[in-house]
Amino acid sequence: MSAPQAAAPAAPEAKRRPVLLRVEGLDVFYGGIHALKGVGLEVCEGELVTLIGCNGAGKSTTLKAIAGLLKPKAGRIEFLGEPISGGGVARAVPSHKLVERGLALCPEGRRIFPNLSVDENLDLGAYTRPHGAEVREDLERMHKTFPILNERAKQLAGTLSGGEQQMLAIARALMSRPKLLMLDEPSLGLAPKIVSRIFDVLVDLKSKGMTILLVEQNARKALEVAERGYVLETGRVIKAGPAKELSHDPIVQKAYLGG
Repeated sequence: MSAPQAAAPAAPEAKRRPVLLRVEGLDVFYGGIHALKGVGLEVCEGELVTLIGCNGAGKSTTLKAIAGLLKPKAGRIEFLGEPISGGGVARAVPSHKLVERGLALCPEGRRIFPNLSVDENLDLGAYTRPHGAEVREDLERMHKTFPILNERAKQLAGTLSGGEQQMLAIARALMSRPKLLMLDEPSLGLAPKIVSRIFDVLVDLKSKGMTILLVEQNARKALEVAERGYVLETGRVIKAGPAKELSHDPIVQKAYLGG
């Protein structure tokens, strides 16, 4: 791979939209391991931005730091124009408060509650909201978006297939009505048919104005649906730009697209 280079700015068309998330100079350690080294990125309103890289590059760590699940050693994170972690913040905003502000993470490995029903899992996704007519409407919307969840509404979540559990995890995150949806490896370990269905849902969400930050091991699919992308290598952003340009970049093709 080439030497690390500075992250490219957001695409001009994205710059005309408000920046929902800005990450600057993010450093994260796991004990003595320097996992993130000055990571910076932006996600603008209505964008689908992807973060790609090899296993261990720091993709999941980046999402966890943004979501308040890891404490950065250095750097700054802003969400909706306000600092939530790092420089200028006396105390980082805790993760549950970030959910209330509109930031939702669908984690790697789904992390559904196996001993609760499908609908109980979905109800928990709306725990920050007053339970009333709007939550019931959103539950019905999730049933329509993922018809299998409607069929399995009263079934224990732990008895679902891997693909069904992933759909449940995404739907649960959407039940919080996020302003920014972050997804960590949504296609990992799933059959191609299910992967296609999940990416169709992401494209549909994007078309309806949802802002998405996607971490995805299937770099080809991720770059197909994203507007912009960032490439992480050993904790650093080494390339950034429009997804179409990244998909034609010889280095990206060789390292991540099998080209």
